[in-house]
Amino acid sequence: MVLEELILHSYLKVFSLFIIILLLIFSLYFIHIINKKYQLQTDIVNISKSENIDFVIEKNFVDTQLLNKFFFKLLYKFNVTFFNKYMHYGEFFLNKEISFYNFINIVSKPSNILNKITIVEGWSVEDLNNELIKHFDNFDNIPYDDILADTYFFEKNNNFNQFKTKLKKIKKIYFANNKKNIIFDNYSPDDLLVIGSLIEKEGLDYYDKRNISSVIFNRLEIDMKLQIDATVIYAITNGKFNLDRKLILKDLKFDHPYNTYKYKGLPPKPISYVATKTLDIILENYETDFLFYFYNNSLNKHIFSKNFIEHRKKLNEYRKNK
Repeated sequence: MVLEELILHSYLKVFSLFIIILLLIFSLYFIHIINKKYQLQTDIVNISKSENIDFVIEKNFVDTQLLNKFFFKLLYKFNVTFFNKYMHYGEFFLNKEISFYNFINIVSKPSNILNKITIVEGWSVEDLNNELIKHFDNFDNIPYDDILADTYFFEKNNNFNQFKTKLKKIKKIYFANNKKNIIFDNYSPDDLLVIGSLIEKEGLDYYDKRNISSVIFNRLEIDMKLQIDATVIYAITNGKFNLDRKLILKDLKFDHPYNTYKYKGLPPKPISYVATKTLDIILENYETDFLFYFYNNSLNKHIFSKNFIEHRKKLNEYRKNK
């Protein structure tokens, strides 16, 4: 009886060792298979909602043996079961030679092919809509104070609401990151977006925008009308900025809440989209004594003055030399 038990125990040890060796061989082969590089049909892989792992393998890999497919599916089921990592649908950019481990890792995340939209500073809602229609089947107007003008990357399978939510979040983060700036002692983020939109429509470059920013704040501090032409054009064109003539005196008297020749303070809302870099200029808190400016066509720049007498003198000289 003791001898039989010893023999049985020996058999069990041998069997256990055999199983361990078998499992080790299986594991090593499994690791080899999933890390071996296979050829894809193309470097752009498109996965739709209706496709399962078998179909994805058949459609995208050049040549996979039956045994390899078994290990591919085993790895995928392992990821699903233990890590809740399912395939995403959409387009993916991949190396044409890729291991199945890397393949599963990439397609288990959102699409890595990104679309790009550049929202130009000073754009109108109509301008942005002309860009949005290239990327989305359905979209709504985005208010000027909802987002910042910048270049944005987004996944191809994102819908419009996902895109808009992302941009609104970026705007929120921008102001949160700058909340300690002293400018917020007197002005709100909404105020800065309005001021920024005026600068976008009036300014030409960094230095020009910086001076115009100082003029706006100087006038606000002394309760002086801003008298910015862009607000008049916004008012008489209902925000379209499609005026094909110069402003006349009658326009400056047009009764509209956005007309800064008629009403003191800031317009109720922004008149265009505002760039991050323009808000950066505002946050510099650049100071000058300027209160007036006009555009010199000959020099292609704005001429700034500290008072009305100086302004009239420079303006008359410009008109005389035209």
